[in-house]
Order: sequence, then structure tokens, then C-alpha cells
Amino acid sequence: MTTDYQPAPTQETIDRFNRFVIGNYPRLPKVAVRGEGPYIWDADGKRYLDLFSGWAVTGVGHCHPRLVQAIAEQAGRLLYMPNTWYTEPQGRLAQWIAETGFGGKTFFCNSGAEANEAAIKLARLATPPGKYKIITFENGFHGRTFAAITATAQPKYHQGFQPLVPGFMYAPLNDIEAVERLADEETCAVLLEVVQGEGGVNLADPEWLRALRDLCDQRGMLLLVDEVQTGVGRCGTWWGYQ
Repeated sequence: MTTDYQPAPTQETIDRFNRFVIGNYPRLPKVAVRGEGPYIWDADGKRYLDLFSGWAVTGVGHCHPRLVQAIAEQAGRLLYMPNTWYTEPQGRLAQWIAETGFGGKTFFCNSGAEANEAAIKLARLATPPGKYKIITFENGFHGRTFAAITATAQPKYHQGFQPLVPGFMYAPLNDIEAVERLADEETCAVLLEVVQGEGGVNLADPEWLRALRDLCDQRGMLLLVDEVQTGVGRCGTWWGYQ
């Protein structure tokens, strides 16, 4: 691949970030300028094998030709329309999600945190009045918005933001007895990742998941699965819960 793009010197970009970008993420002292397949190149022309895959975003590799072509064709045809219009690709995507998952309808949003916020609100809306508590799991991660960060059972993410959103309770992963103890008449849902990504690649045991499904059915609780890092084929099936 050829390009006329000439990146700024590495230190110039780092200095610009230090001056104008809030430092909420630790960064490597490298400036990524190009990717192809499993490799990325920095501003100094050095190549790296990318084992990170952009938090599981670039699972098919960087700049896959079919993906680049699809993006370019759609951008050249219609770049954006608000939700006051129908668009064919959005409808087709919603149909695909229903057919590969468990049916139903899709709420489209902008990030994993927003998806989890919507799930939390829908759980409280869809269950009887008085049911508002949600059980999540230690070492999970559900986003950085207010309810999502409260659902994230890692104290390091809570520092400086107390008081948190009320109604969240935390249990150890794969401990059905702990969930049984926490679940009461005010509990509306259980939220989990089937593979905890940010928390250390911790796997939910399939037998535990089945027991959790049964418990939710018995207690009238919804089971919410955060598929931000496990969905869309990343676990060998279209959805991690499968």
C-alpha cells in the first residue's frame, strides 16, 4: 500500500496529546500511523505484531480489504442520516442480530457503556415496581458512564466518583450461592460478561451460567449479557452466551 501521508515526528504528537488531550488512558510512547493485517507501523516506520486487536475491535485484522471497501462504498453513497429516517443497512443489521441471536429488536447506540446503560434502564422499566437492584460480578467491566462504572465491580474505577448509583450488588464470578444470597424481592436483573475481558480473561463456567439462567427465571430477574468483547464471532459463535 502506498500513501502520500507523512506523519508528524513522534515527540511532536506526544507533546500535542500532553497539552490538549485528557490523560485518562496510559499510552505507549509510540504513534500508530498505519495497520495491515496483524501488523501496525509507528511514525518512525517500525513494524509491530498487534496482539491487542484494538480491544477486540480489529478481529479480522487492520484494514481488511473487504471491510475497507464496504466502508468506502457506503461513505460514498450515504455517510449519515439521523434516526428520523429509515435506512436499509440499519434494518438489515437489526434483522441479522435477531436471526443470529434470540430474536427480538435492537436498540442502536454509540458505545458499550451506552448499551449497558440502556440494558440497566430497560431492566428496571420491564420489571414490576419496586424491583431495581442489579447484581454484577467482581473484576467485571461495563463502561465509564455513571451507572456502568457503578456496575463495574472494581474499586479502582470508583475512586473520586462516590456516591455511586444506588442499587448495585457484587458477587464473585462462578459462585451461584453468592448470587442466591444477594438476590431478593427488589432485584430486577443480573449483568455479566461470559468472558471478563478487562478483568483478566476470566471465563464464566457453562454449568454456572445454566444455573444462573434458572435462578433468574425462578426469581423473576432478567439476565443481561454484556457482549462488548465477546460478541460478533469473537468466541467461535456469533454471540458469547451461545
